[in-house]
Amino acid sequence: MKVSIEHIDPGFGSSFSIKKFENQFLFKDPVWHCHPEYEIVYISNGKGKRQIDNHISYYDDGDLIFLGPNLPHFGFTAERQDGYIEIVVQFKKEFLGPDFFKAPEMHAINKLFQRAESGLSFSGDTRHRIGHKLIKMLKLQQFDRVLAFLEVLNELSKSEEYEALHANAFTFTLAAEDEARMDKIYKYVQENFGEEVSLQDISSEVNMSVPAFCRYFKKVTNQTFINFVNSFRIAYATKLIREKNMLISEIAHEAGFNNISHFNKQFLKVTGLSPSAYKESYKPVIHLERKK
Repeated sequence: MKVSIEHIDPGFGSSFSIKKFENQFLFKDPVWHCHPEYEIVYISNGKGKRQIDNHISYYDDGDLIFLGPNLPHFGFTAERQDGYIEIVVQFKKEFLGPDFFKAPEMHAINKLFQRAESGLSFSGDTRHRIGHKLIKMLKLQQFDRVLAFLEVLNELSKSEEYEALHANAFTFTLAAEDEARMDKIYKYVQENFGEEVSLQDISSEVNMSVPAFCRYFKKVTNQTFINFVNSFRIAYATKLIREKNMLISEIAHEAGFNNISHFNKQFLKVTGLSPSAYKESYKPVIHLERKK
């Protein structure tokens, strides 16, 4: 899907934006978008897929992520549970002035900002403790809200309950025609990755020759189309391994792989584990390496 630039307005009397979505999704339909602000998203419960630039992973018991500026990403929740709450905080680094975070006392928070540039996922006690603080912030007046948010940033900077998502920020500079073309490509893969997806099929979908399409896709996304399709398939396979009692061969077929040997090879390449080892560990995050 095309990357839309999201305009964020903190609102009158506020230096950053904080919003609450209760028993509803932030996006009715997933939108592939980015913005120059940092973003913290807390999901109290529910399931979903994280797709943040070249990173794809699933969560199944709520989530707390911290994203740096200009990281293309989707809306995250696919299935909500009773009492579902989503809190979204968006802010620019200079929201308290250009020099505020240059103070020595802000050193740890500055390090947090640097780590967040490739995406962070927080777990354990940190996830819900910070989530509850964000919910309480909604009821505070402006000054107290800023103080509470600084406390949140300070706690996140000290937490060791996080995993780097290793997403690589890049900027789309596409003309309208190119945006429509990429929109078609993303939608086609999203709907068909479980079936055979040939270069001929996708090239015809966007009215290009196979060689032209391959050059175009690599230039825009910095990865091959085959790697992109496999990323969807392996991410879905990890979800099936965690949630379904299925044979590895059944999972491979369900995820779109007709050759179990090829599935095992791709799974190891993406996750660093064999499917059977992954099944034992239920490793929650994968990183899709983009070739230079």
